Amino acid sequence: MALVLGLVGIIGWWGEFVDLLKGAVPVVLLLGGGLAAYLGAEDLKAQRAAELEAAQAPFQGAGDPDAELEKYKAEVAELRAKLEAMDKVEPPAPPADEEQK
Repeated sequence: MALVLGLVGIIGWWGEFVDLLKGAVPVVLLLGGGLAAYLGAEDLKAQRAAELEAAQAPFQGAGDPDAELEKYKAEVAELRAKLEAMDKVEPPAPPADEEQK
């Protein structure tokens, strides 16, 4: 029933229906364009945030500077101990050929 009345209404008021479409299409296009621009801007903002986060990621894991300092101090002490141990070792004797010269 509603379908029949709708068709009769569109046929009877075809000129007004076309005028309504003429007025509604630009508004719909403007709203659609605004929505597309907004979503595009949000996408760009999200991409920038992701790129910034990816660029800062190597620096985020730095942790506590004091703990890192202690780690490097321990590494230096270990390397000094190895160097001192190497200095204490007697150099190898020269080969027999060189002793005769």
